[in-house]
Amino acid sequence: MTGARLKYFGWGREGETITPAEEEFAVARAREAFGVADFETLTPPALDAIALKPPRVAPPQALEAICTSDKFDRAQHTYGKSFLDYVRGLAGDYGNAPDVVAYPRDAADIASLLDWAGGIGAAAIPFGGGSSVVGGVEHRLDGRYKAAITIDLRNLNRVAEIDKTSRAARIEGGTYGPALEAQLKPHGLTLRHFPQSFEYSTLGGWIATRGGGHYASLYTHIDDFVESLTVVTPRGRIETRRLPGSGAGPSPDRLFIGSEGILGIITEAWMRLQDRPRFRAGGAVRFKDFFTAARALRAISQAGLYPANCRILDPNEARNTGAGDGSFAVMVLAFESADHDVGPWQKRALELCGDFGGAPEAAEGANATQDGAAGMWRNAFIRMPYAREKMVARGIIGDTFETAITWERFEQFHDTVKAATERAIRDVTGRPGSVSCRFTHVYPDGPAPYFTFNALGRHGALDEQWYAIKTAASDALIAAGGTITHHHAVGRDHRPWYDRQRPALFGDALRHAKKALDPKGVLNPGVLIDP
Repeated sequence: MTGARLKYFGWGREGETITPAEEEFAVARAREAFGVADFETLTPPALDAIALKPPRVAPPQALEAICTSDKFDRAQHTYGKSFLDYVRGLAGDYGNAPDVVAYPRDAADIASLLDWAGGIGAAAIPFGGGSSVVGGVEHRLDGRYKAAITIDLRNLNRVAEIDKTSRAARIEGGTYGPALEAQLKPHGLTLRHFPQSFEYSTLGGWIATRGGGHYASLYTHIDDFVESLTVVTPRGRIETRRLPGSGAGPSPDRLFIGSEGILGIITEAWMRLQDRPRFRAGGAVRFKDFFTAARALRAISQAGLYPANCRILDPNEARNTGAGDGSFAVMVLAFESADHDVGPWQKRALELCGDFGGAPEAAEGANATQDGAAGMWRNAFIRMPYAREKMVARGIIGDTFETAITWERFEQFHDTVKAATERAIRDVTGRPGSVSCRFTHVYPDGPAPYFTFNALGRHGALDEQWYAIKTAASDALIAAGGTITHHHAVGRDHRPWYDRQRPALFGDALRHAKKALDPKGVLNPGVLIDP
């Protein structure tokens, strides 16, 4: 990381925020949605006004050089970036701050930190960029733990080795997205994994949470790019074999991909790369309604065209992002390749859209994804995280949840989940709110719907109101057969529904794996399973 330090409250670095015009756009939409002229607005507390409990432990002399109990470091590592995290941060509640923040330099330091944590009965949480929106990096400890240690991997930030023949690279787990791509660019290569949190998240975090990237078909999750892993566990180091594929029993890589820091800390990974794209085509297509757009997208996904981007926005989502006026649904469509002209793929996709009444915008071609509705949505997508701290300060409950479902169940599923969320907003706040939907990823057998909800809450009760809405939405999507998360991870916030989703015997197997690799229950207690 270079430049200003990351904020202890809010998205990005100190001094970064949305522009006044972007803020006014969001506030104007909220005024219209809730029928109010102004909002009760709170100001986040200054660091000096935040009270932290005294550290309960101090590192041994051998680890002093990589550990700190500085107030800013402890505050900055208390929470991730969920709505609930912002509510508590706004209230100055940093009661779960870690006692110590460690910045290991290598795998040996990590092993020493885990030994220390196990020896003193402390919990240890791995920390990449801290962009979790599901309570994945917070110390919510019970009485069995004597202290809380956060292990920040930012110093493990190199592309250590490149195999251009096999088109792969060995990359350290604490490498942030921009630094990763900057080190690959001189070689004409890219990982081509761009989550919304790209600028403030790390390779190890992407792998540990089974993160999804910006590209909406074919290579949707980080899983697709992992060639091998090196993991430091409390029991020792594990390094898997570099192979393009294997049928040798259950995959050890798959055990750690999505393990969310409960089994070990990913220190490096060999990752499959791609040549940087040179050919692009894309644009936006309008449809009369969301379900019609979804049927067109199903046809595209089942035709084997594999667009790089093929998201659809319902009319409300399009309006809220500036990509439409609320009278039509929008498909954002893009193709790219390092090898060949993608015009024929774009042409065929537009033909399929035409079968469902889709009308392309005038702008098409290599620059179309930067212009028109596609460009408006792209800008809103990138800037969206900066807006949350401004809106929660006004008492606006704004959050998202994502899931996946097969095509034959999608339409009923969508209506059921949306209605349950809208009903919960009315019950909790006493007035209507807003629930919109888009697709973030698409597969031949089904989409990944991504819901956004907004409601006018009440300061002092925002956490309870949010949880009631979140619970109603999650209950509905689990009952209707969806997954509690497509790419945001489980963390602590999704645990109740993850416990219902996973088979009971698999839960037992996971507990035994945890016991074998982390017998003292040091790593990330409360995530995926109980200690």
